[in-house]
Amino acid sequence: MTQGNSYRADRKQRAVALWNAGTHAANGTFSVRKAIETQGLTAPSAIVSIGKAASAMALGALEKFEVEIPTLVITKYDHTAPELAANATTSVIEAAHPIPDENSLIAGRKALDFVTGLTAEDRLMLLISGGASSLAEVLAPGITLDDLKSLNQDMISQDRTIEEINAARRKLSLIKSGGLLSHFKGAHVDVIFISDVLKDDPNVIGSGIGSVGTQTSPPFSINSFVAANNQQSRQAVADEVTAQNLPVIENAESLYGEISDLAKTLAEKLRNGENGVYVWGGEPVVNLPENPGNGGRNQALALLLARELHGQDDIAIVVGGTDGTDGPTAAAGGVVDGNTYDRDQGHDAAIAQANAGDALAGVDSLLITGPTGTNVMDLIVAVKGP
Repeated sequence: MTQGNSYRADRKQRAVALWNAGTHAANGTFSVRKAIETQGLTAPSAIVSIGKAASAMALGALEKFEVEIPTLVITKYDHTAPELAANATTSVIEAAHPIPDENSLIAGRKALDFVTGLTAEDRLMLLISGGASSLAEVLAPGITLDDLKSLNQDMISQDRTIEEINAARRKLSLIKSGGLLSHFKGAHVDVIFISDVLKDDPNVIGSGIGSVGTQTSPPFSINSFVAANNQQSRQAVADEVTAQNLPVIENAESLYGEISDLAKTLAEKLRNGENGVYVWGGEPVVNLPENPGNGGRNQALALLLARELHGQDDIAIVVGGTDGTDGPTAAAGGVVDGNTYDRDQGHDAAIAQANAGDALAGVDSLLITGPTGTNVMDLIVAVKGP
């Protein structure tokens, strides 16, 4: 390996390690345990955990309380921890994301029945993370699963924000926007969120499945907490950078807007900026062609950045979804530098056809993490310099 190649490899490895530090800091098991300790919460009568981080969050609660608690976990396929699946008092339902399926309806009904069945003395702990909108649903009368799928597919393929998508989802649902908790007859609810939305709005996280909606005086006491969010993840990266005696040039939640525009803006900052580490978070949008290829918005943004920075030999970038999956793929995103983009390998066509996943796979530039146990939007770590 030449010295130049060695520097590039080291830069990529550092960027990936820093990115991993950000996701680890927001892990559901650690974050829920810490929230329980910080808030002084006592063991509930029952736990419902819904979202892509549901398995990790439920483990955090069960490990902290160290007692048997009836628990319902609803999460994405292949996101259940083995130790949770073996728990005798825990029921697990896995369903589809980002497009709901029949199991999403089964899971939604199970959640509604579980909450409705609690008694006046019961205390409920509700653990909510991103992905809950797709993973659990009870549809309003006259709405079919095909209607729900079409809505999700149409809005995801357009440049709609998660706030806009979840607002549309709430209109079709009997358990979102306070619907689930309207059936709770118990004494108290503790809601712990891992936030994947701007400003950590509980009415947007999971389409409001953990909120009281329009109830101004619910017939039970309720406390809500955000255990992890994008700011926490980015700060963990920044802290690790500082510990390595490197400068943090920028740390901002600014990944909003369309990915092609963002790629130009971020590339310009990196080209003209100082040596050091850049940390960005948020959730951009993408306009998909009629028949998109393989990939997600993070893989697409990574390839766009690689094209913008083609030939720049002093920058490595990790672009990834903190939950470990980018769109309907098994990759979290991409790891790129100024040598990744290759016109001769059809990368321009891949960008146009939303086929960045295959393009990055072809040059060994996918970010593969598996489920991370969190979901705090997207995270970019860029390392510039020797």
